[in-house]
Amino acid sequence: MRELSTYETTGQYVVDLRDIDGTQLGVVGGKAAHLGVLTRIDGLRMPAGCCVTTAAFRRAMAQVPSIDDRLDQLARLDPDDREAIRARSAEIRHAIEGIRVPDDLTAAITGAVEALDGRAAYAVRSSATAEDLPTASFAGQHDTYLNVLGPTAVVEHVRRCWASLFSERAVTYRQRNGVDHRTVRMAVVVQQMVFPDVAGILFTADPVTGNRKVSSVDASFGLGEALVSGLVNPDVYTVRDDEIVGRVIATKRRAVHALPAGGTREQALDPQRQNQPALTDNQVVRLVQLGRRIEAHFGRPQDIEWCLAGDAFQIVQSRPITTLFPVPRAGDRDNHVYVSVGHQQMMTDAMKPLGLSMWQLTAMAPMQAAGGRLFVDVTQRLASPATRAALLEIMGKGDPLVRDALETVLDRADFIPTRPDAAVGGARAAGAAAGPAATPIDTDPAFLAGLVERSQASIAALRRDIRTKTGTALFDFLTTAFAEHKRVLSDPLSMQAIMAGMEATWWLNDQLWEWLGEKNAADTLTLSAPGNVTSEMGLALLDVADVIRPHPEVVAFLHSVEDESFLDELPKLPGGTEARHAIEAYLDRYGMRCVGEIDITRPRWRERPTTLLPVLLEHVRNAEPGAAARRFEHGRQAAEQKAQEVLSRLRALPDGERKATETKRMIDRVRTFTGYREYPKYDIISRYFLYKQALLAEAERLARARVIGEKEDVFFLTFQEFHHAVRTNQVDDRLVRRRRAEFRSYEALRPPRVLTSDGETVNGAYRRDDVPAGALVGLPVSTGAVEGRARVILDLAHADLEPGDILVTAHTDPSWTPLFVAVAGLVTEIGGQMTHGAVIAREYGLPAVVGVADATRLIPDGQRIRVHATDGYVEILPG
Repeated sequence: MRELSTYETTGQYVVDLRDIDGTQLGVVGGKAAHLGVLTRIDGLRMPAGCCVTTAAFRRAMAQVPSIDDRLDQLARLDPDDREAIRARSAEIRHAIEGIRVPDDLTAAITGAVEALDGRAAYAVRSSATAEDLPTASFAGQHDTYLNVLGPTAVVEHVRRCWASLFSERAVTYRQRNGVDHRTVRMAVVVQQMVFPDVAGILFTADPVTGNRKVSSVDASFGLGEALVSGLVNPDVYTVRDDEIVGRVIATKRRAVHALPAGGTREQALDPQRQNQPALTDNQVVRLVQLGRRIEAHFGRPQDIEWCLAGDAFQIVQSRPITTLFPVPRAGDRDNHVYVSVGHQQMMTDAMKPLGLSMWQLTAMAPMQAAGGRLFVDVTQRLASPATRAALLEIMGKGDPLVRDALETVLDRADFIPTRPDAAVGGARAAGAAAGPAATPIDTDPAFLAGLVERSQASIAALRRDIRTKTGTALFDFLTTAFAEHKRVLSDPLSMQAIMAGMEATWWLNDQLWEWLGEKNAADTLTLSAPGNVTSEMGLALLDVADVIRPHPEVVAFLHSVEDESFLDELPKLPGGTEARHAIEAYLDRYGMRCVGEIDITRPRWRERPTTLLPVLLEHVRNAEPGAAARRFEHGRQAAEQKAQEVLSRLRALPDGERKATETKRMIDRVRTFTGYREYPKYDIISRYFLYKQALLAEAERLARARVIGEKEDVFFLTFQEFHHAVRTNQVDDRLVRRRRAEFRSYEALRPPRVLTSDGETVNGAYRRDDVPAGALVGLPVSTGAVEGRARVILDLAHADLEPGDILVTAHTDPSWTPLFVAVAGLVTEIGGQMTHGAVIAREYGLPAVVGVADATRLIPDGQRIRVHATDGYVEILPG
């Protein structure tokens, strides 16, 4: 990028758009940089113009009193404090509008306008350095002025564009996107006005579905301002392969036109024109072809503003479409279907590059990264009838919406051709009704104890050996450790144990529904199943609360904690030593866990123990002493009573002894094996914590050597790049900065359950008509019903609960389990029958509905709701 100082030293405050090559973002801003690139596309028509550079902006800003102090004050405001932002931004904006533009700047701007055509009308548009970027568009955040007449008026509107950098909406947008106000500069584009017959917007990819092979054209009469401002409903055309595949011709009652004295005005359209198409079919196809050329030049889908004057299209703006979810890269041009890993792992947040690469290196299946998330390519399995049914079955058991999304893609018969000879492997019909002998392992707790002992021995060896490894030797060692990691994960006996519990659960639900008409009977039979490391973790925090509760000074101190050193301060208080020992013991057992734990870069509880304090203090306030043991025992007895009841009812049926015998064997399997379902994840995260500690030690060495600015910079490198940095003592700072910006943009994206190589996002739907009107549909994963106050919680560290509350959140991985014992019900946006949250909800007897689309948006915090867990829906109650 050409440095800003080049322009300042030459005094070049205004440049022609044709002299901008797209590399001078810091000088001309995003909009002008893109326009400069457009001037280099052969055959493309666009209005002549120039750009008032950021050098001019800096020169003008130097005249604003106390501007640095004002920007510092603005940066410290909470993004949610709208009143403070409104007041502070207005103060800065008015200060800029009140400055006098220096004479030499005025001369430079008016001279450039005269050189273009002093008598012409102009569009004066903001072009900030944080605008029209691949990671953030800032669309509509800054000001645009149309039909500005005369050089003097252009100067005045340039100043207004400078001031719009500090509009309330722009300031809020920057703060929410992590953009420092002090680093943003404002350039201004000045272009000759086009007075079009028709104007509009072209998206070279479908902005709703994300399909890169579909273009969308919005068109209305007059200036495009009518469309952008929402004054009219435009005609909408959908185009694929140069063919219009969809059109909606709107009633366009009004249009915006230029006034002879400057500015614009809304005008009513002649009734005879209101329902006429704004474009001919030929014009629509020509426009899309033009858009494809622009897209190819920029290398990514574009949001293009265009004008049609006579029969000639002119392009007035092009920016990246930043809302599209990126597509995994394939090594061919064939069609591909990808399934989200995050929806299976209950963590759909964006992951940093080190986290992505570490999961890829230690996972059992090949995965591809896109948009800060991981996906598995299931194309080959869908192509073969032999593996397709098995894949759909197991996906449906995990998340019915994933199955529906895959079936939606398969319904388009031409997208994934059937290949009978496709390789078969991996997927099994996990949901098929398994007979009692389907899993040939004994129902013996000693079998599981052996698996756990072998896992613990392997982790102990890792802990011992990794301590001696540094530098490149560490990375060589980790390569070997990853192989051991995958060996333990792929242990056939471990997989058999997991499937034994899952298949027995499905068998019980299917057969007891058929024989007894009892829905989800296995939910009660799995209450307080032994050996579940995740449910034990939730109950163990209740035991920690029992230690703390009798010591009021400790409780008061924990309410005031502000940093992670609080454990060292506890022994100074009465009862503090006991409290510290209890918390430390909990962290020794579970401190490797955290929210989003599949991303190794996330801070663990051991690294940030304050994360646990809100939930711990909730238990201190709301739970009774001994609650953990009583709760477990209550669940165990309820499961035992349910088993006796079911067996008694079965014996009364025809062929009842056989049915009861088979059911008893399956109940024993459920009780034995269900708890183990959670152990492999505990094994993985235990290893991850050891990997992370060793890698952070290397990062600290790089930081001390000033190879990187701070140790967390390595989170924006892949494992392989980190290894290279340790080997060479070199890191590309620009790469780290770019990855940080990309990560911020990925955080704003919602990953789809299923994604195609065309870029289409497919999330599936519930095909049900058995729920009340207005209810939110989801997946039933436990039995019962509960009514209470909804608490929408997106961050475990900010939990604020009262007895009887219902937790509503996006997704729950094992780290959320301590919260489950404090709530009366659970609603999540993501989940399936055998995901962590569902398993623990059943073991705790917690009514839960998962997979409720947009639950955190549709259910207001504090709203009374009723969770119908048995039937899988949520009612929002009046009042």
